[in-house]
Amino acid sequence: MAIYAIDVDSAETVAAGLKFAQEKNIRLSIKNTGHDYIGRSNGQGSLALWMHNLNDLSFFNYSSPGYTGPAAKAGAGIQFFDAYKAAANYGLRVLGGYCPSVGMVGGYVQGGGHGPLAASYGMAADNTLEFEVVTVDGRHLIASPNQNSDLYWALSGGGAGNYAVVVSLTTKAHVDGPTAGASLSFANTDANKYWAAVKAFQKHLLVLDSIHGFATSWGLDNQGFELDVATLPGAVQSNMTAAWEPFLRELKELNVSLTSYNTTEFPNFYGHYEHYTFPPEVYQSNNSLGGRLIPPSTVQNNLTELVDAFRTIVTDTSFPVNRISAIGLNVTHERVGNAPGSNSVLPAWRDALYTLNFGIVFDPDAPPEELETIQSRVNTWQALFNPLTPGGGGYMNEATFDDPDWKADYFGENYDRLLGIKRKYDPNFALWQHTSVGADVYWEVAQDGRLCRVS
Repeated sequence: MAIYAIDVDSAETVAAGLKFAQEKNIRLSIKNTGHDYIGRSNGQGSLALWMHNLNDLSFFNYSSPGYTGPAAKAGAGIQFFDAYKAAANYGLRVLGGYCPSVGMVGGYVQGGGHGPLAASYGMAADNTLEFEVVTVDGRHLIASPNQNSDLYWALSGGGAGNYAVVVSLTTKAHVDGPTAGASLSFANTDANKYWAAVKAFQKHLLVLDSIHGFATSWGLDNQGFELDVATLPGAVQSNMTAAWEPFLRELKELNVSLTSYNTTEFPNFYGHYEHYTFPPEVYQSNNSLGGRLIPPSTVQNNLTELVDAFRTIVTDTSFPVNRISAIGLNVTHERVGNAPGSNSVLPAWRDALYTLNFGIVFDPDAPPEELETIQSRVNTWQALFNPLTPGGGGYMNEATFDDPDWKADYFGENYDRLLGIKRKYDPNFALWQHTSVGADVYWEVAQDGRLCRVS
């Protein structure tokens, strides 16, 4: 953890903090909300740039050679529960995540950024227009497709807090309108029927994925399956009901009964989001996580092996909480309307049916040997999916802590170009995070957690 923090109130404050840390040879960390499974916002003995109180948010008409239309400019501290509500007041919607307390500008968008509107408009990184940044040498810059375009490219999906300190983001906003929703669940009262129903859901996802804008958030364990929310912007309740009818018919044929089911329609996205998302609550969660992007081909060609992997995880009785969760979305270049290579989002996202997560919750006071056992088990589960998704990857923001293939899994073919941009804007690697581009070049973590030069 950081020992000291600077409560950032301006770009000038960021520049002063960067200068001080480098002159005094102090480790730097950048923190907004701290939603980070692999600890990139922390640093043993570091000086933290705390971005949380940069809370300006405005909406306006933006014009550039590449885009003309509504936009939002958000300070680094803006969270989604602020952004969604404010956008709705202007008759707009913006890209964001499912969790309302996540920050809009930090690791979320810089790592790609999925959410309930991604199947309509692409990843959050696909919607960026410009970043206001401070570089490690104190320059206050705008990074856009037309200014400092290499830095803009890296910040749009190439990892958080590693190339420059982002003070604000300007992103596309989209005209709001009706949004249809759904949720459903069924219990595991008969194992054979239950897992047959899980298989059926996977097959129906292939069809739902072809519906423009259709996004899902779902999860399962050994007690049951739950579709937390399905989102379909620009649709009415009858559209959502019709979309689920084939799956419901198959459940009936399998003699699997629903424990809950509803479809809804709201006049705007915020009404839908508020209905299906619990109010933000402060809580602590210690979770060792794994994950993988699952392409349609895995469901088409290796469905039995995929569901067997699910079953292996959730029936493992060694740990009290084993749950699989997933976000279904279609963010192909064809759907999004951008060209390959237009930003640094991991290319495997463009062929993903959903992003899958699994993990083990542990006690914050767990001894080191227990933590090692937990991480070892998560790695064993991770290995179940890698052979089913050759050439694939994972979402760097919801990632395995000690993935040996992190360069390929989180950055893919973009890694070398990103490393070149890192060297250009941060030649001494003053900014460092675990599994970020260049993490193994100059620094290594000592046993006591300090950051030391690679010998």
